[in-house]
Amino acid sequence: MSVEEPATCELLRHGSLEIQGRLVEASNATLFCSVELDGVTGECVYKPVRGERPLWDFPDGTLAGREVSAYLLSEAAGWGLVPPTLLRNGPFGPGMVQLWIDEVVEEDVQLVDITHPSEVRDGWRQVLRAQDPDGDPVVLAHADHEQLRRLAVLDIVINNADRKGGHILRAPDGRVFGIDHGVSLNTEDKLRTVLWGWVGQPVPESEMASLGEVRALMEGDLAEQLSEHLTIKEVQAVSARIDRLLEAGVFPEPSGDWPAIPWPAF
Repeated sequence: MSVEEPATCELLRHGSLEIQGRLVEASNATLFCSVELDGVTGECVYKPVRGERPLWDFPDGTLAGREVSAYLLSEAAGWGLVPPTLLRNGPFGPGMVQLWIDEVVEEDVQLVDITHPSEVRDGWRQVLRAQDPDGDPVVLAHADHEQLRRLAVLDIVINNADRKGGHILRAPDGRVFGIDHGVSLNTEDKLRTVLWGWVGQPVPESEMASLGEVRALMEGDLAEQLSEHLTIKEVQAVSARIDRLLEAGVFPEPSGDWPAIPWPAF
């Protein structure tokens, strides 16, 4: 099923879920499911709330609700960077359901990489220089890609504490998606990402215009939708982060109060 089809959310919300397997790499219960409604079928990820591990710094709400909130903000901006995501009942109770995105895994279309300094691709933005376990130099770098840049802006807005390279998918049609937003939208600055390559660079006018539209929506329905999943202070923090970004007009630097890059990076 196409991400753009109007029936996608209807299928996810009302379709019959059948568990096909578990994604064992995930830290919380993450189930791969088929979904069917009136002869229309698709695939999705189901993360039941009861399978979430408690986090001391995210004591309120659910990780599932934060994933839904990230989707709502991406959609409000018109960016389509998060696969359709909603909260519903499933085989193990309430949980997040998100459309499954088939990922292109060929090396030449990767958007984030850890490689030898001499092998960094032309035009890529370097984020970190380090050493591998053998003491050889390596570089964490990412593509200078329009959708990836927008994802970096979204991460600032949602205060994403865990943007790993493995949480960035490239679909067969070339679209870029971000997934795994459960540890986001905290009131404290916790931005931790592999997408630091634009630090200090101006946020493009197109993204600034989208942020202005989202900020206006935060005065009405969007804030109400987010409040179903977040605390009042967390909703207010979203508006405050947008205000700061609109005022500064540039990609921020790491605060220094929190590890800037998740590790491992993938």
